[in-house]
Amino acid sequence: MEKTTMTLDIVQTKNIFEPGNTAAWDFLMSFAYPWEALPQINEFILELGATLDESEYEHPSSDVWIHKTATVAPTAFIGSAVIIGAETEVRHCAFIRNSALVGSNAVIGNSTELKNVILFNGVQVPHFNYVGDSILGYKSHMGAGSITSNVKSDSSLVTVSFGDERIETGMKKFGAILGDRVEIGCNSVLNPGSVIGSDTNIYPLSSVRGFVPAKSIYKRQGEVVEKY
Repeated sequence: MEKTTMTLDIVQTKNIFEPGNTAAWDFLMSFAYPWEALPQINEFILELGATLDESEYEHPSSDVWIHKTATVAPTAFIGSAVIIGAETEVRHCAFIRNSALVGSNAVIGNSTELKNVILFNGVQVPHFNYVGDSILGYKSHMGAGSITSNVKSDSSLVTVSFGDERIETGMKKFGAILGDRVEIGCNSVLNPGSVIGSDTNIYPLSSVRGFVPAKSIYKRQGEVVEKY
């Protein structure tokens, strides 16, 4: 029982992210585990958007707010319930479907798709990325072609795994949680329920599943070494 309690503590919201660096901080801290916030992102964005300063944000539709210092390519698609922060760049053919809170100084790149996500300040998803039902911490970066897979192939409910241990999330759609300053290598797949601790590097072409500790290097499944 003690081992399980320690395991659960590792993936609590307060231990995954450093304080601040997102307008959603207080919202996230109302949940013990970050994935519990996923079903309520849409509602939170609508509530937050209604409080934003009209002198700082463009409001092109009833549920979209774009900071006046952000750059959005004319070919980008902006769906519903979207907030884009200051100095963020949304590039050619980005596809922001719905329910996306994008922080400041972020990059949403060409052919990148976002759906039901919170991206902290400084996040970069610059090339051919899919990020769905996920939360990406401060200055995390996804290499070209890396994606979150948010539904299991058998459509069963997603669990978060720690070796032989499992946390039942009760959710059908849950991609990944990235801590602060996580680096995801090119063409990697983050399988449903992946939780990656801060300052961790994932090798290119990886297939990641379950929990990866902070300050580590993920070489392949079963081979994770301490970074420093």
